[in-house]
Amino acid sequence: MISLDAMGGDHGPPVVVGGVKDYLRRHGGDGLRFLLHGDEAAIQAEMTRLHLDASVCEIRHTDKVVAMDEKPALAMRRGKGSSLWNAVEAVKTGEASAAVSAGNTGALMAISMLILRMTAPGLERPALVASWPTVKGGHTAVLDVGANIASDAEQLVEFAIMGEAFQTAVHGVQRPRIGLLNVGSEDMKGHEEVREAHRILREGAFDLNYHGFVEGTDLATGEIDVVVTDGFTGNIALKTAEGTARLISTLLRESLSSSVTSKLGALIAMPALKKMRARIDPNAINGGPLLGLNGLVVKSHGGATASGFGSAIRIAVDLARSDYLAKVAGNLKRLDAVFDHSAEPATAAAPAGERDQ
Repeated sequence: MISLDAMGGDHGPPVVVGGVKDYLRRHGGDGLRFLLHGDEAAIQAEMTRLHLDASVCEIRHTDKVVAMDEKPALAMRRGKGSSLWNAVEAVKTGEASAAVSAGNTGALMAISMLILRMTAPGLERPALVASWPTVKGGHTAVLDVGANIASDAEQLVEFAIMGEAFQTAVHGVQRPRIGLLNVGSEDMKGHEEVREAHRILREGAFDLNYHGFVEGTDLATGEIDVVVTDGFTGNIALKTAEGTARLISTLLRESLSSSVTSKLGALIAMPALKKMRARIDPNAINGGPLLGLNGLVVKSHGGATASGFGSAIRIAVDLARSDYLAKVAGNLKRLDAVFDHSAEPATAAAPAGERDQ
């Protein structure tokens, strides 16, 4: 069972129910069922339109919704019983294996922390992971991309552990190559926390395929499968890449429509252009799991299409069917031999970053 916040995002039920339909069309059902939280009438109308019935989708009615602009602290106080809250609650009770929401990022993170708690004592917030297209046709997992503004050495090691398990579960990469983002590849480069994390990962106590320091130019080469960094740097890198992609797309469109000859060339190149667009389409790689929780929660982009939401569902299903949680738990236990974990587990707090994935 996959739990869905049917009211989250910019479009609500049409995209969420449409995402279920898209997932089933592309991947088949194989006994999978969905638990949809939100306005029953609106959800049922979309199910009827798309020919989905109760054998696939179960509706849990609530008329309470967390607004897209609601502050995380306020959402934690007033969000109980909302479609977002109930979607995550179903994971805690064991009714669902994973939850997916396109709703308010900060509220989803805060409510997920409050309900599910964190897997590791030193981890303050979940890590947001992004799947980065590479020139080799695959994807690089980049984390954190906005949840934790500053990260110490222990948290960076935790990101490496979680990123490795994610890349195997979702993208099927066995023994992913892991790199630590830095300003250079030399051992003396970077601040103290990055160098300390580098030392720990290099010692090999966690049986990770650690490559070493990498730079920003390595994000899309496909040579590294998991790139680890703090949320401040990761978020800037991600947004810079998104902006660059839009710039290139705009310049290409302008060039291909600048003259009759250019338009003719564009027509001839159309199949190749469509293939390129499909590879960099955000909807094709939509879905950022909140890694580090005692349960699986996936954040879809708020403006995702039905196809994009279907991609987020696929990530949730892949994680739920994998040994991701067990693999992460086993490696995190080894951190006890390296770090002092005498502190109590972190309680929920408003996320420092509220980027809408």
